[in-house]
Amino acid sequence: MKQTGGEAFEPGKPASGKLSSKTNGADDDRAGGQAANGSADHPGWIKVRQKLQTTLGTEIFNSWFGRIKLVGTEGGVAVHSVPTAFLKSWINSHYRDLLLELWQKEDKSILRADVIVRSAVRRANVRITAKPEKPEGAAGEETARKGAQPFLSRPQSSRHAAAEGEPGFTGSPLDPRHTFANFIEGKSNRIVYAAARSVAEGDGSSVRFNPLFIHANVGLGKTHLLQAIAWETRLRDPSKKVRYLTADYFMWVFAKALHNHTALSLKETLRDIDLLLIDDMQFLQGKAIQAEFCHLLNELIDSARQVVVAADRPPTELESLNERVRSRLKGGVALDIEVPDYELRKSILNMRYEEARRDQPGLDIPEDIRHYVARQVNTSCRDIDGAFNQLLLQHRYSDGPEGYEELDKMLRHLIRSGDHKRVRIEDIQRVVARQFNVARNDLLSNRRTQQIVRPRQIAMYLSKVMTPRSLPEIGRRFGGRDHTTVLHAVRKIEDLMSEDHKLAQEIELLKRLILD
Repeated sequence: MKQTGGEAFEPGKPASGKLSSKTNGADDDRAGGQAANGSADHPGWIKVRQKLQTTLGTEIFNSWFGRIKLVGTEGGVAVHSVPTAFLKSWINSHYRDLLLELWQKEDKSILRADVIVRSAVRRANVRITAKPEKPEGAAGEETARKGAQPFLSRPQSSRHAAAEGEPGFTGSPLDPRHTFANFIEGKSNRIVYAAARSVAEGDGSSVRFNPLFIHANVGLGKTHLLQAIAWETRLRDPSKKVRYLTADYFMWVFAKALHNHTALSLKETLRDIDLLLIDDMQFLQGKAIQAEFCHLLNELIDSARQVVVAADRPPTELESLNERVRSRLKGGVALDIEVPDYELRKSILNMRYEEARRDQPGLDIPEDIRHYVARQVNTSCRDIDGAFNQLLLQHRYSDGPEGYEELDKMLRHLIRSGDHKRVRIEDIQRVVARQFNVARNDLLSNRRTQQIVRPRQIAMYLSKVMTPRSLPEIGRRFGGRDHTTVLHAVRKIEDLMSEDHKLAQEIELLKRLILD
């Protein structure tokens, strides 16, 4: 792998067989700052940074990209590092598509842009550069060979390491807790649960569910169900070839295979499996990768092999996917997991409570407290877990919340998250078109009359501030416009709002109409 810095990503430091483990946050920031200020000599990266700064403006660029560093490029993947998990999360959520788009303009071989936390990079690099001791025998030779794997090796999860080693499973790690036995069925997920069990049990009716597409907001149980299907299928028939993959890992596998000229062998392996489960489909990027996935999808379905896919939105809204992939995904059954109702939330809390009492027999969280939490935290199963963890911590180290007021304060960050409705770009376009008395298709057209341009800019602005979509994604939803057009619209409306109080009030009204 090409690395732009020296050992441990400190530019200018000569490589050696050993690394000091003494690091701190300041070192990480300094290393990142040096790379960000020009020590990274990759010509494509220099141009990408320049275009990022031009596109986003100096202030935004300095806020989010001032400390980013290029780790290197290999197998079609450009790996960047930042000093904090927050920066990684923000860039991945808001600028990942833009970063990839700018990379592909400079280097067509780049199929994916990754951002990782610098401390993780340092640990990984210590593993690479440290010279392994050579144990005796053939087993020792194998250990030494594995210890010299390149940095861009397969991502691992220590939590799932045991699951990864199970026979019959290859691909992304499986969490042993994600089984049907641990999945709580309720009104909001009953149909999806039944379809998932049908696929896992192979009762014949699952042929009609191919591909089975499960979509829902984060934290509602998509990954749990996919992994439960994998565990149950393998349990019922150990001879079946099952592969669970995140879209992120699927991209990495193909990029690596293309780089190593082993793509043909990889395709043959994938075509031979009985059950393919793909998670986080919304992250599948790159024309070449999507084309390969479409071919694989067609071959598996045509040969009656089962495919299950999960994403955070239905196939029609996966605008980053090409039409051929979307069309094939729409050809099966698409099922939605809804927000858990009160009874399901209560069941989740009661189950977690009983599990905790097995480890801590003296634990006593009153039923009225648990039910109050179930009423207040109404967003997702993951938030319910978070709320219970808060309760557990309070009761473990104190007598628990003294009253409902203290309980509300403890759960404030989870309760507040429920105020946000999921907003789609189509909803924004429809409300804005109605309010300005224009056709929605006009907002997507190339018409440039003032009657159309201003509502279109307002709709683009609202799409940026009310949805998690990136600038390129928003541009595609507005008639295939470039991300720079969207950025111009956002800045234009922001400037006008600061000067025109009436316009600011109109936009606030539009926000309320969209959220109603």
